Amino acid sequence: MLFGLRPIQEALNAGRTLEKIFLLRGTKNSLVTDISAAARAAGIQVQLVPVEKLDNLTRKNHQGAVAFVSPIDYAPLDTIVTGLFEEGKVPFLLLLDRITDVRNFGAIARTAECLGVQAIVVPSRGAAQINGDALKTSAGALNILPVCRENNLHETIRFLQQSGITVVACTEKADEAVGATEIDFTGPVAILMGSEEDGISPDLLNLADVKLKVPMSGQIQSLNVGVAAGIMMFEVARQRVNQAE
Repeated sequence: MLFGLRPIQEALNAGRTLEKIFLLRGTKNSLVTDISAAARAAGIQVQLVPVEKLDNLTRKNHQGAVAFVSPIDYAPLDTIVTGLFEEGKVPFLLLLDRITDVRNFGAIARTAECLGVQAIVVPSRGAAQINGDALKTSAGALNILPVCRENNLHETIRFLQQSGITVVACTEKADEAVGATEIDFTGPVAILMGSEEDGISPDLLNLADVKLKVPMSGQIQSLNVGVAAGIMMFEVARQRVNQAE
């Protein structure tokens, strides 16, 4: 945790990876303006809060500003994608739209690393904070697997598609099911998973190249997003292992 306007500004200028910044609502000075502008440029969420929120975060003299330092450094997605193609690897990416539960996120990262995902992509706003709980739940996967934080997932999906990567959405609204023999996952692919509350945003869902659902025969007809993500990633891994054999 960082507190105080000047330390947070210096951290931003030094390129440190901050998870979120809380600023006292109603504060107007050049430092606050500079911090807000630098945070937006870096894709870091800034939240305006009452003084009670800041006082609950720290008993130090916070000067109306508190920030959380990320335990990981985010990777640039374009560099990841270019590197994979240059190395002759077939991209296997995971896009997470507003996954907010820290333990869900950590568990998904653990499964992703085990099944060969090469990078996880999250939005700069509305995503789970990568903290100690996330690292612990991931069993260290978040120290290995690159995480890319993108300002606009719409542009991200279009960039991936223009790069020759098929975006596959997992949604209960799909007609076809995971495991359908006609769906080929052996090429470049990015799996898109939605939030715990309402699934994939409709505007993102409309951009997906393929929509699949997890086949279910029980009465509940609902899966935890971490479990659904595991099923999707396993199908990609299964097809690729079979192709290699």
